[in-house]
Amino acid sequence: MNSSMDEINLLRQHQRHQQHHLSVRGIGEEIDLEIDQCEDPTFSGAALEGVTSHHPQDPVVPADDHKSFLIPCSQPGAVDGQPQPTPPQAEERAGMLRLSAHTKKKKKVVKKWRDEWADTYKWAYVAVHDNTSRIFCTVCKEYGRKHRRNPYGNEGSRNMQMSALEEHNNSLLHKEALRLQSASKEKVQTPEIERPVYVKALSKTAASILESLFKKDPHEAEFIQSIQEVVHSIEPVLVKNSQYVQILERLLEPERCFIFRVPWVDDRGEAHVNRGFRVQFSQALGPCRGGLRFHPSMNLSVAKFLAFEQTLKNALSLYKLGGAAGGSDFDPKGKSEIEVMRFCQSFMDELYRYLGPDQDFPAEDVGVGPREMGFLFGQYRRLSGHFQGNFTGPKIFWSGSSFRTEATGYGLVFFARVVLADMNKELKGLRCAISGSGKIAMHVLEKLLSCEAIPVTVSDSEGYLFDGDGFDYVKYTLIRNIKAQQRSLKEYLKTFPRAKYINDAKPWGEQCDIAFPCASQNEIDQGEALSIISSGCRVLIECSNMPCTGQAVDILRKAKVHVAPAKATAAGGVIHCFVCSCHS
Repeated sequence: MNSSMDEINLLRQHQRHQQHHLSVRGIGEEIDLEIDQCEDPTFSGAALEGVTSHHPQDPVVPADDHKSFLIPCSQPGAVDGQPQPTPPQAEERAGMLRLSAHTKKKKKVVKKWRDEWADTYKWAYVAVHDNTSRIFCTVCKEYGRKHRRNPYGNEGSRNMQMSALEEHNNSLLHKEALRLQSASKEKVQTPEIERPVYVKALSKTAASILESLFKKDPHEAEFIQSIQEVVHSIEPVLVKNSQYVQILERLLEPERCFIFRVPWVDDRGEAHVNRGFRVQFSQALGPCRGGLRFHPSMNLSVAKFLAFEQTLKNALSLYKLGGAAGGSDFDPKGKSEIEVMRFCQSFMDELYRYLGPDQDFPAEDVGVGPREMGFLFGQYRRLSGHFQGNFTGPKIFWSGSSFRTEATGYGLVFFARVVLADMNKELKGLRCAISGSGKIAMHVLEKLLSCEAIPVTVSDSEGYLFDGDGFDYVKYTLIRNIKAQQRSLKEYLKTFPRAKYINDAKPWGEQCDIAFPCASQNEIDQGEALSIISSGCRVLIECSNMPCTGQAVDILRKAKVHVAPAKATAAGGVIHCFVCSCHS
């Protein structure tokens, strides 16, 4: 007993004077730590011997408990010249500690339990960051709590990484991200869908056009998307006739882009500044014609995309018109009539010098109606000094048309009738889903009622309204009055409680035969396209500019859904307004 105590005391004395850092492990515990470069290199090559772990001040230490400690020593089985242990004890220690101290072998052990975690915990995956493999969260794309490091300054033990990841997984931020991800999956079960054909299968000639565009305007997503659709559509022509490539390259560059400041004062006397845009894309066929949009999402990319779409839309008509578009990031919602007037006057103070009957004349778009066009024309007349109309609107003396407001919406329904006639069908009795509740959507709804169709949905920025019995003229009048007073469509439920209003959703999951997307660009993505297919819809009439993403169009066409492009469907307003303008 005394000899055992002397041996333990010698070991503790050696531990206090030993310069190597001691690593304590229990019997049979796997050593999965990597040795840091700053540590003593002799530590990694030293053999490990089992000794007893106990507090120095404890008076009694069992003789056999020394098998649960690990310390480095120069020779196996020898400490400070003490006699070697008996062969049975050496064999017992050799059986317990067969783990090599070599760094490469420990890295394999670390990699093994990392992969096991990634397989066990579905919210985790292994990736390399800063030349080090780490365990990342699949939702937040973070690793642990930026990785807690252990006292040795190396990768961290199994329990330490596990604790860090579990704390991260239980954090409020991670749970909120997980909730949003789950809600998105529950809303639409989207299968894996290949990328659109126009991204993968472009010829070198067509790809060179897009490559130059990406270099010039890499951040203008809407404009690039509209160019991709056109290039993909006319790719067979470009391959056979290479001389058209240079013509297309010139066409894709706008002739003029104007960006200007629009200061205005609200009713409280506070000054505000918004940004104004006008893009005159092409005057190859004649003076520019295009809309003005007042919406917070307005930017140069949207203005260029709208001007490009308008150029092609005007070219489809029989009249010599170029294309333009513009607007501002001003939001007329919630503003008084005086505030809207001040803004329109300030907007026209800069824009008027670029307008004229032989140069450019604007039209209505989102956020710009007869009221706003009246304010704009009044300021233009005051600044130009003559009463020469070159505005598109419902007033004859603007060089407009008394039927201009309804022209686009009615034209969409006429186009739908032509498409159905080609399919030996008619609108009567068909269920129609409409998105939006603005000018175009309301006139589409009105014309569908006159054709004895059954419109069942309209929508606004908060959700959509569904009436399973369909809207009639009484319900249409109620919706029109609600929107004229800038109220929510939820007010409809007070008069017709059998209807339902779904928050933060789009109407494409409701059963229908024809879809009329009238809200905004890219409102139908891959998930919405799948909902349209499952709802039984077989015809989609694009009402707004580019309402479907490229992926959505690809999915719909593969499912044999007839998609009528907006460049053709929405040309009714262009043709009617210009005919009336020439006659006036």
